[in-house]
Amino acid sequence: MATLTLTDVTKVFNSGGSNEVTAVDEVSMTIDDGEFLVLVGPSGCGKSTTLRMIAGLETVTSGDITLDDRRINNVSPANRDLAMVFQSYALYPHMTVRENMRFGLEESTTLEDDVIADTVVETASLMDISELLDRTPTELSGGQQQRVALGRAIVRDPAAFLMDEPLSNLDAKLRATMRTELQRIQADLDVTTVYVTHDQTEAMTMGDRIAVLNDGILQQVGTPLECYHTPQNRFVAGFIGEPSMNFFDGTMKQETLTAQQFSYPLSGEIQSAIGSTREVTLGVRPEDIIMHQETENAIQTGDHHFECVVDVVEPVGESNHIYLRFAGDKSPDPETFIATISGMQTVNSGDHVIVEIPPEAIHLFDTRSGTALMNRSLTDNGSVETPQLRWIALHLRGRRCHSVSINQRRGLTLREYRVSMWEESTYPIECPEEWPVWYLRNCLKYWIASGSHPHSYSCPGHSACPD
Repeated sequence: MATLTLTDVTKVFNSGGSNEVTAVDEVSMTIDDGEFLVLVGPSGCGKSTTLRMIAGLETVTSGDITLDDRRINNVSPANRDLAMVFQSYALYPHMTVRENMRFGLEESTTLEDDVIADTVVETASLMDISELLDRTPTELSGGQQQRVALGRAIVRDPAAFLMDEPLSNLDAKLRATMRTELQRIQADLDVTTVYVTHDQTEAMTMGDRIAVLNDGILQQVGTPLECYHTPQNRFVAGFIGEPSMNFFDGTMKQETLTAQQFSYPLSGEIQSAIGSTREVTLGVRPEDIIMHQETENAIQTGDHHFECVVDVVEPVGESNHIYLRFAGDKSPDPETFIATISGMQTVNSGDHVIVEIPPEAIHLFDTRSGTALMNRSLTDNGSVETPQLRWIALHLRGRRCHSVSINQRRGLTLREYRVSMWEESTYPIECPEEWPVWYLRNCLKYWIASGSHPHSYSCPGHSACPD
């Protein structure tokens, strides 16, 4: 186990040449002992180059990489005490699984043969590949080959794991299974891990923290929920979350943000957050948009309600992604935005609906720089980690819940939420009214998946808790 620190790390290819390229630009971060950090970003953002510099497979143009206060810039890859797992598995085709796993120990240690053999058997048992030890890679499935590649890294007992998109070659179902397995193994071993992916689902569900890169520049480092709810700029807001956040460019005119297709009044508090910025982009996540069908009573346009037309409906089971256009947009190729609604709500292409963009759900960005001016409002302390909700999340973890839905029933000062699980039982959660349904749902899903909270947490004794 080790603490890994990057200080102003820069990588320039063809330095001084006519086609000089800065792949990584002054990246600084610290990966704590035992932490699982995910480097995420689009293709070409510098995440794999950063990982390769940590591994010693690329030279560092400037800056320092330290492992437990030991500068390793000029240390050979073999002597860095790091184990790397590649996207392509990189198994030796002429060796059996047993020989692949023991090869690194034979070459890099002075352990006795029987000790190496025992270590391989123990690791194979951990990875659930004991029956595969005498097979060659060509006799294995993709998932089995990935387990062998992970096992080969684990037997070395390194100071840190480096993983370069290790799941990208697997099919969707197997990738989801291996995501869970990787989290379990990393938690059991408690080894510092740096994991590279372009898949934001992997980043959100696997990492203790995520580091978002774009064009070689570090955009934000934080927990998945911090990056999701409080993005530091428009890029992070648009990259994290699926479907992506909707953006509307506008101009401030007195107390109103005027965009191409609508005007949006802002409160004095929001105007104070904007300050003197005139060109402002409004962002809102699809799940925060409330869609009212025209048959509903007392729903009118104005202020934060707008008449829209349904363009395309994408049903995905538990929810529907609705592509909408403003009713007043008569251009031949109108721009659309997305709202996510319950999968039980029926909507058809061409329907006229009323869309509500709640003021408490919006994000505002400086249009020119992309910097966040204001993020959506949460609770006073930015958290909904109540003992009751946290206990329920811990209780559900490990039950193979295929979905988590929260149904809302308004009371005078409270909302009651019921978490529907795979076994069709429900747990009521009473929370203050300002805590929105989507936020509780996302928090609960994350806590169930992440395993980031202590399993020793006991039920606080609420009457709503299950027996």
